[in-house]
Amino acid sequence: MKEKFEKGIDELKRGREIIDQDIKKIPLLAPLMVAFGLVATLYGFEKVIDQTFLVNEPWLLLGSGVFVLLLTGAFYDKL
Repeated sequence: MKEKFEKGIDELKRGREIIDQDIKKIPLLAPLMVAFGLVATLYGFEKVIDQTFLVNEPWLLLGSGVFVLLLTGAFYDKL
């Protein structure tokens, strides 16, 4: 079992090395991939929120967003 795990880790490392080599050849590729990932995530969140009751209650949406930010900030302070 341990051998299969280590073999899988080795394969992942080789794949990562190949990706790193490709990114070094095209230096603009990494920032574009990060930008796409960020935009796709935010757009996905927007579409999920559009399917909830919050889409018709902008003040409730704003309040819940501020509450979540305050809550996560409080957790961050405790760390």
